[in-house]
Amino acid sequence: MSYTDINAETIDRWIDEGWEWGRPVTHEICVKAKQGEWDVLLTPTRPVPHVWLGDLRGKKVLGLASGGGQQMPVFAVLGAECTVLDYSEKQLESERLVAAREGYEIRAVRADMTLPLPFEDGEFDLIFHPVSNCYIKDVKHVWRECFRILKKGGTLLSGTDHYVNYIVSEDEKSVVNRLPFDPLVNKDQMEMLEREDCGVQFSHTIEEQINGQLEAGFVLKELYEDTNGSGWLHELNIPTFLAMRSEKPL
Repeated sequence: MSYTDINAETIDRWIDEGWEWGRPVTHEICVKAKQGEWDVLLTPTRPVPHVWLGDLRGKKVLGLASGGGQQMPVFAVLGAECTVLDYSEKQLESERLVAAREGYEIRAVRADMTLPLPFEDGEFDLIFHPVSNCYIKDVKHVWRECFRILKKGGTLLSGTDHYVNYIVSEDEKSVVNRLPFDPLVNKDQMEMLEREDCGVQFSHTIEEQINGQLEAGFVLKELYEDTNGSGWLHELNIPTFLAMRSEKPL
């Protein structure tokens, strides 16, 4: 099995166990979104500013590694034409379930984002990519593919990790790992992930996350930081995530 296959199976199992990022939104949340009351997350706790999304009516939106029925239902209610790509079949099942329940259409695509994305050049107005590239080794590939499939003037909203979580112990109170955190080359790190049931994850530098987008051709417009939402680092208000709004130039 490839490491991405391992991650897909792991996430499917997490969903069966009640994983918070795999629980679809309720009907009540969709009703409130229709009334103008809504929020979506790119990172654990801080809602995305509504101005980052703009008017979604008629816009073609891709949820990249964004299955689970949490953000796409809100975007669909707001008038977007939604596509979601995920490698976890159970995340896609949640998307189909909410779409059937709420009466909108969604294109659900099972694909591995480490490979070329199965979309046409310039197909989307907006890509929504919450924290998930920690599950792949080469993030620059993803940024290049996002640039390719966005229309000129299109927007990429991405949530990324800071790498801090990968250097600390499980209780987050001591530094135990060196960087990069790459379990494909470091046996001890792979064994740690297996013990803690974390799938196969990778640290990424700020250079990879920000410069990777700039190298692909994006213009970075805004960003904000976020914490884990719980745990020792969160209690100390230490940021561990980054959200970015980037644009493909006209």
